[in-house]
Amino acid sequence: MASIADTPVFVLCGGLGTRFREQTEFRPKPMIEIGNRPILWHIMHSYSKHGFKRFVLCLGYKAEVVKEYFLHYTAMQSDFTVDLATADITTHSIDHTDDWHVTLAHTGELTMTGCRVARAAAKYLGDAEHFAVTYGDGLTNADLGAEFKFHQSHDRLGTVLGVNPPSRFGEIKTDGNEVLRFEEKPEFEENWINGGYFFFRRSFLEYLSSDENCILERTPLVNLAQDGQLSMHKHTGFWQCMDTQRDHDQLNQLWASGEAPWF
Repeated sequence: MASIADTPVFVLCGGLGTRFREQTEFRPKPMIEIGNRPILWHIMHSYSKHGFKRFVLCLGYKAEVVKEYFLHYTAMQSDFTVDLATADITTHSIDHTDDWHVTLAHTGELTMTGCRVARAAAKYLGDAEHFAVTYGDGLTNADLGAEFKFHQSHDRLGTVLGVNPPSRFGEIKTDGNEVLRFEEKPEFEENWINGGYFFFRRSFLEYLSSDENCILERTPLVNLAQDGQLSMHKHTGFWQCMDTQRDHDQLNQLWASGEAPWF
């Protein structure tokens, strides 16, 4: 069995984030903060709780912002002394416990998701048999370690986390003009959607292309499913993507409450 700690997690961080234009003018969407940390950090922390330590960040738009954050990560959370004559820096204490190995890979300014994974994996997958892929804008309390074990337990090339979040809208059941049932934001029962947390065997790379127009969710995953090579790991707990300002506000409210489900 592959070691969780050695299994790389490819995080898609290069999109333009056009729905957050006011916030993404100067930073990529994964660097928008929930509390005092970028949502990217929250995603990585979720993986690390289950033993994942190796991350490959697939950068594009405003890549320098993400690079600056991790380049100075320890210094910005620690006490240190700078000798201005020699530029030597002495760190007195490290005020965090994160022991992650983070690779920052520039995968193109306008590259689509499938190409970003293909380009980053070509350089940084190494000899790993399995790898994870996720987006830089979704949070969950799913047991990602359990999903990985599920992935390893079957012979298919890929596993997707299936989620069934509540509807954004109320549901009205009618008989003609008569309202039979009114339900505010009902839970879906068996309408599973892509939760954005994937695991793949390295052979999945054959489905991808280094062409910048390769979109992960289109031809690669469609063909994978048609070939009977994609499994779903069902999760009925917390999951939320950050697609709108409303989503961002809700996630910040959860964090401020001290009861953030994903943390």
